[in-house]
Amino acid sequence: MNDDDLLRYSRQIMLEQIDIAGQERLLAGHALVIGAGGLGSPVALYLAAAGVGRLTLADADAVELSNLQRQIAHGQADIGRNKAESAREAACALNPGCRVEAVTEHLEGAALASMVAAADVVLDCTDRFSSRYAINAACRAAGVPLVSGAAIRFSGQLAVFDPRDPECPCYACLYPPGEEGDEELRCAENGVVAPLVGLIGCFQALEAIKLLSGAGTPQGGLSTFDGLTGQWRHFRVPKDPACPVCG
Repeated sequence: MNDDDLLRYSRQIMLEQIDIAGQERLLAGHALVIGAGGLGSPVALYLAAAGVGRLTLADADAVELSNLQRQIAHGQADIGRNKAESAREAACALNPGCRVEAVTEHLEGAALASMVAAADVVLDCTDRFSSRYAINAACRAAGVPLVSGAAIRFSGQLAVFDPRDPECPCYACLYPPGEEGDEELRCAENGVVAPLVGLIGCFQALEAIKLLSGAGTPQGGLSTFDGLTGQWRHFRVPKDPACPVCG
């Protein structure tokens, strides 16, 4: 780190759980953020600001007017632009020292596996079960920690799955394939209050920073947030011996 880095990240370096060594680990870290919408926007901005050295932002969608109510990495002038490109520009404006790559196609198959294997942590900021299952399987195969978030209406969810821990469950343990329900809850059809995605996305960024820097203990199990009451609930999720992914 040079003098500018020491000043930029001084408030984190002051923390004994991070210190110089943890900040250097952040600067050397690589986070893959899949989805640059409501969750991915605060994730990308906070990880860049905190000094994660390399970010890969993946999203095939374009910015729409209805996104601007909550997807804070994008502005009015970004309507019609690819979300990953728009978020990359916003992250670089916050921290030019952060290397940010935009992937403008839907990640699946070999491309998804390759991107996941190259990362130190993956943040699932998508809103489809099919994507979440594919990302979870790729993270399990590559042994890369996964930080999963979801937000709909006034309800949010957060979970961290770390395949390096043999006792840690995976996303498919929590939501077995075929049992997720007939309809996916998505913002486009069900609505979401604007700050909720920011709150869950910020917690995803916090968990990723902890994983990359070595600060503290990653959140375990499943945490749910009720935006109407302001209450968090925490649930222990056991590893499913019959899980088709990690069992």
